[in-house]
Amino acid sequence: MSFKFKWETEFKETEIGKIPKDWKVKGLEKILDSIIKGKPPLRKLKGKGHLPYLSAKYLRGEEEALDFYPEEAGYVVGEEDILILWDGANAGEIFRGKKGLLPSTVCKLIFKKDVNKDFIYLVLKNQEKELKDAKKGTDDRHVDKEYFLTFPIPYPSSTEQSRIATVLSWFDDLIENKKRQNEILEKVAMAIFKSWFVDFEPFKDEEFVYNEALGKEIPKGWEVKPIGEVADFVKGLSYRSNELVDNPTEGEIFITLKIFKRGGGFRPEYKYYKGNRYSEEQVVYDGDLVIALTDMTSDAKVVGAPALVILPPDRNKGILSLDAAKLNAPQYMKEYVYLYLKDSQEENSTFANGVNVLHLNLNLFKVGKLILIPPQPILQRFHSLVEPLFQKIILNQKQIMVLKKIRDALLPKLVFGKLRVEEI
Repeated sequence: MSFKFKWETEFKETEIGKIPKDWKVKGLEKILDSIIKGKPPLRKLKGKGHLPYLSAKYLRGEEEALDFYPEEAGYVVGEEDILILWDGANAGEIFRGKKGLLPSTVCKLIFKKDVNKDFIYLVLKNQEKELKDAKKGTDDRHVDKEYFLTFPIPYPSSTEQSRIATVLSWFDDLIENKKRQNEILEKVAMAIFKSWFVDFEPFKDEEFVYNEALGKEIPKGWEVKPIGEVADFVKGLSYRSNELVDNPTEGEIFITLKIFKRGGGFRPEYKYYKGNRYSEEQVVYDGDLVIALTDMTSDAKVVGAPALVILPPDRNKGILSLDAAKLNAPQYMKEYVYLYLKDSQEENSTFANGVNVLHLNLNLFKVGKLILIPPQPILQRFHSLVEPLFQKIILNQKQIMVLKKIRDALLPKLVFGKLRVEEI
């Protein structure tokens, strides 16, 4: 696909700033048909259908769907819909829809028939900070409806709206394709792991012996050891709040609890550390194995969760926070230990204690968490098989970060007409 752009030179002043002379400004009420608020699903129907309940965390991609319902349990939305978080601390956040049930804190925006929803989504996403800053309420913060309805947006011709949406959607499609690739690659690696080390399929013809520690039969000659004998654990840095910054140019990448997916896995949610009190042992690099030591979720899906670190393309190191620990194991065991811990995260979490915040008892975990140890040649064969999958995951994630950076730089220029799309 090829695009032809030009830099705009003729603007007019409006209440939203400079826009091209041939563009308009419209309040959302002029293009909105209605706003539909979600509702709590019918609990008696929970688990009786296939539609996920679209929590904000699920819409952000922070967690997998937890609850499923049939269509009659609530209000169904689709991938073409535009949603806005109406209540809570992040009210004003804009989402693309997913097939599922609209939650009680989220609204679906229904637009008039001639409106290009892809373009409007991009405009609202670009203006999300303003929407989030304009909220009412104290105990239960929510979107200011009057402000929202009169919110002014740039409005080019329908053909230009379509061209802008096509350009930015091209980036979004590339990003989503690489995300799906990574999901598939991770599932393939886990499938191989389970085939080899849970179901023992390649070793069915070998002699098996009963292992009391694991409570099952394992191939003869394989060992079971506490994880503390397999890997060294290095706790992250205890930091002060004034040492953290949001600006990437002011500090080092800081690996915190935010990078852990529920149940295990990495997501690129970084903080930045501007201090210098860390040791070399607390430095992490691409592919390093880390484990979450704390958790504030109600179902303990983060504590004890492993992740393989992925740094931005322009960084070659990060600093580990006290919320995590680095596991130093032999290189040929790294992917195996990661998948073993991910497959048993629920058991890992049983080594945590606390009320509002869970803390992994690392000393107890190192001696109490048992891990199956196949012979080294088998582990090396497994490593040679799955390492390329994880290297591809790292490469894809770095490319995703670059694509997002380019898209985010283009977005305000395109939706405010500084850069015009002439041809597609």
